[in-house]
Amino acid sequence: MGSTEYINRVLKNIKKISPRQPIFYQAATEVLNNLKPLFDRESKYQKHAILERIIMPEKTTIFRTVYINDAGKACVHFGYRVEFNSAIGPYKGGLRFHPTVNLDVLKFLGFEQIFKNSLTGLNIGGAKGGANFDPKGKSDGEIMRFCQSFMNELAKLIGDVKDVPAGDIGVGGREIGYMYGQYKKLTSRFDGALTGKGLSWGGSLARTEATGYGCVYFADEMLKTKKQELKGKKCVVSGAGNVAIYTVEKLYQYGALPLTVSDSTGYVYDKDGIDLDLLKKLKEVDRVSLKEYVKEKKQAKFVPVSDYKTGRNGVWDIPCYAAFPSATQNELNLEDAKTLYNNGCRLVCEGANMPSNLEAIEFFLSKKDFCFGPGKAANAGGVATSALEMAQNASMSSWSFEEVDNKLKNIMKHIFDISYETSKEFNDAGNIVLGANIAGFRKVADAMIDQGYV
Repeated sequence: MGSTEYINRVLKNIKKISPRQPIFYQAATEVLNNLKPLFDRESKYQKHAILERIIMPEKTTIFRTVYINDAGKACVHFGYRVEFNSAIGPYKGGLRFHPTVNLDVLKFLGFEQIFKNSLTGLNIGGAKGGANFDPKGKSDGEIMRFCQSFMNELAKLIGDVKDVPAGDIGVGGREIGYMYGQYKKLTSRFDGALTGKGLSWGGSLARTEATGYGCVYFADEMLKTKKQELKGKKCVVSGAGNVAIYTVEKLYQYGALPLTVSDSTGYVYDKDGIDLDLLKKLKEVDRVSLKEYVKEKKQAKFVPVSDYKTGRNGVWDIPCYAAFPSATQNELNLEDAKTLYNNGCRLVCEGANMPSNLEAIEFFLSKKDFCFGPGKAANAGGVATSALEMAQNASMSSWSFEEVDNKLKNIMKHIFDISYETSKEFNDAGNIVLGANIAGFRKVADAMIDQGYV
C-alpha cells in the first residue's frame, strides 16, 4: 500500500476509534501527513504497524476526584493520565488543571509530547494528564485539598523511572508542592516522581524560565539561517504565564522589544516595551488581570477580549517582526497568519502547544522568506529542563542556574539542528515542521520495532 493511502487509512481510523476528538485528530493529521516522505523511503514502519500503534495510548486512566470546598460542599471533577508512549524512556509530560481539560485535549497534548521529548535527545517518553478543575478564584486550602485528592489516584501510576509528571496550565510550584506532599505520605518515598519541585526539596534552577528561554534560543537558531538576529526587532507575545513572561525576559536579553502580552481578559500593548518587573508582579505575586497593567503604565493600552474580532486574538494585529504564541492551542488562525505577514512579521516561534491551526501553518510554510518554529520543537525547553531535574534527583546533586541554562541552550540547538538537517535530508530545507516530525517519529518508531509488539 502506498504511503498516502496508508496514512489516509490510519487517519480515517482515528476518527472511527476516537470520535468527537477534533483536537487530537488535528494533531495526528499534522504529524502523519509530514511522515509521507519517510514512509515512501522506508517500508518497515508500515510492516510493523507503527502508526496504528503509536496513535493509541499505551494506557489511559480516568478517575473521580472529590474535594471539600471552603463552604463545606463536596466538589467532583474528572482526573486523567494519558500514558502515550514509553519506547525511549519513562512517561514524561505535564498536568493541566483547567475547565477545558478533557480526553481530547490530553490525547492531543500527550501525542505531541512523544515527539517533543524524542527531539530533546533525552530518554523520556510521552504522556499528559490533568483535571477539569480551575484553580482561579480558589483558596490555598481548596487547592491543597483538590491536589491531595487528585494525587490519591495519580500516585498509583507514577514513579521516578515509570511516569514523571510536571506542571502545565494551572499547575505551578504551589500545586506541585501539595501533590508531592501527598505522594510522599502515600508511598513513603522521596524521589523524582514529579518535576517542578521547590528548589529546597529537589527542584531545578532555570525550570521556571526554561520554556520561554528555550523558545527564544530556537528563534535565534532559525534566524541564523537567514543571517538575521533578534536584536532591535519588535516582537509580539501572547499569554502571560511562565512561557510568555520568560519569553519576554529572554527577548530583552537578546536586544529585542516585546510589545504585547495577553491573558483571558484581553491583551496589553506597550509601545515602549512590556515592563517585565510589573508583569511579574501582576502575574507571579498578585495573580491579577492584565487590565491592572495600564493603571501603572499610562502609555500602554489594554484591549479587552470583548473587543476582539470573532475567533481572533487581537495580539496578532500589532505590527511586528516576530511573534511568539505562548498561550494555548489554536489561538492563531489563517486570518491571523495573513495579518501578521502583511504587517511585516517574518518569524513565528511557538511557545504553546499547537497554537497555530493547520491552515495558518500551511500559509507560513508557503512563504520562502518566513521562519516557522513548531511547538514540538520550539517549546521543548520546559520538558528538557524537567528531564535535567530528573537527572539531578537521580544523582542527588544540584546544578547552578548557569549550568542548567547552558545545557538548555545546547539542547535547543540540538533540536534545531536535527530538525533542520532532517528537512534537508528529505529535500525541503528549512521546513522545520517536516524535519521535527520525521526526526521525532523516527527515533521512537525504531525503538518500538526493536522492542517487539508490546
